[in-house]
Amino acid sequence: MSQKTLAEDTPTGAAQARQAASARRWWILAVVAVAQLMVVLDATIVNIALPSAQADLGFSDGNRQWIVTAYALAFASLLLLGGRIADLFGRKTAFLAGVVGFAAASALGGAAGGFGMLVAARALQGAFGALLAPAALSLLNTTFTDARERARAFSVYGAIAGAGGAMGLLLGGLLTDALDWRWTLYVNVVIAVVAFAGGWLLLSNHRDAAGSKLDVPGTVLVAGGLFSVVYGFSNAETHDWGSPLTWGFLITGGLLLAAFAGWQTRAAHPLLPLRILLDRNRAASFLAVLISGAGMFGVFLFLTYYLQLNLGFSPTETGLAFLPMVGALMVTAQLGTIVLVPRIGPKAVVPLGFAVAAAGMAWLTGIGIGSSYVSAVLPQLVVTGVGLGLVMPPAMQLATGGVAPEDAGVASATVNAMQQVGGSIGTALLNTLAASAATDYLAGKDAAGKLVRAQATIESYTTAFWWSAGLFAAGAVITLLLFRRGVPRQDADAAPVVHM
Repeated sequence: MSQKTLAEDTPTGAAQARQAASARRWWILAVVAVAQLMVVLDATIVNIALPSAQADLGFSDGNRQWIVTAYALAFASLLLLGGRIADLFGRKTAFLAGVVGFAAASALGGAAGGFGMLVAARALQGAFGALLAPAALSLLNTTFTDARERARAFSVYGAIAGAGGAMGLLLGGLLTDALDWRWTLYVNVVIAVVAFAGGWLLLSNHRDAAGSKLDVPGTVLVAGGLFSVVYGFSNAETHDWGSPLTWGFLITGGLLLAAFAGWQTRAAHPLLPLRILLDRNRAASFLAVLISGAGMFGVFLFLTYYLQLNLGFSPTETGLAFLPMVGALMVTAQLGTIVLVPRIGPKAVVPLGFAVAAAGMAWLTGIGIGSSYVSAVLPQLVVTGVGLGLVMPPAMQLATGGVAPEDAGVASATVNAMQQVGGSIGTALLNTLAASAATDYLAGKDAAGKLVRAQATIESYTTAFWWSAGLFAAGAVITLLLFRRGVPRQDADAAPVVHM
């Protein structure tokens, strides 16, 4: 028996070993948080840089959406595959491969000399992000087993997932103003170096599903289904809901996902075991992530337009304007996951968060052409942030809690897929409704008048905010009905084990 083992058999040695393990867990959380931040930032950081990139590379307004859509399509369609790869081949392998690939794709995009190269780089970013994101989330699920520590870890992770979009707007504005649009991509290389070094040193490559095989038919069906759904909603922005490129892909996506669900009941090694979806609390959590992802675009997308085009904010000022919301979200993320859910359960906390976020969005509809940020935007953002902080971190924790270790990766991938699909639905739906509101307002008016056109844009923004409020209100009702009463108890047989 080694001296280390003998030392750990003593009370003092065991206490020291527990302290060392605990310290290592928190370093793993830091590494995972850095990697997750890189993925979440990329959903919005490029948006602010798009006008500069368009001027530099000379692509059209019609092609501009593909810089965003290419990332979303690859990310959403490959997420479940990425999660299963992490379960089958090891989370460390998936994590490190995702970090390296994401960094390489980012460097390729930053060096892009034309539109095609930039779109290809964004698609590669999405593909490697689909490998990295579920590996990162499942690492938390298998590293933190103590209930209080797990709640604290997920409060950090959920806050990053919720606030990362706003942080991306800030960082994108800073980099575009101070350096060049290319640095919104190059910055990922810097972040990746930190994440890779930490992952290499701290993680081990335990494979909980090493005895299983990859479900190839299921992978093809779900990848095709998710691709079609996201692509269909993306086409709704540039075409219309009556276009075959919109409804055709949406119907195809729905049929493929239905076929995938049917196949999962018969597959020997299902890609997404249906036992993951059948738990009421987990199903409610997945829907909470989907709805919050859809509604949040009413905050980020249209408020960004309002601040820059109507109030004259620079990209950097726009990013800074979202910081109070980020701060409120991070504070209530701690409160919700560490204090409230363990004491009173999610049935009260998550619907309350949705209701508060809905109130914040409804309050935001009071903006006007000459409104002040301090009175018409800031308080409303804080209220919305408070609400979302009570929704996203608890939902992410409950969505992955209690799953068997061999299912941790695919459960984590499902959370990310819900957020991505929700964002795609929200973007398409709110853009369409906002455009219709502006058109309706201009009907019968002098569309050439500057004041009339400015008011039409206000109508489009407030319409999007009202619909976001409606989505959050629907989330409050749905989660109130679905979540079980009481404090959730983790099944000891399904509890994840620590692999460090």
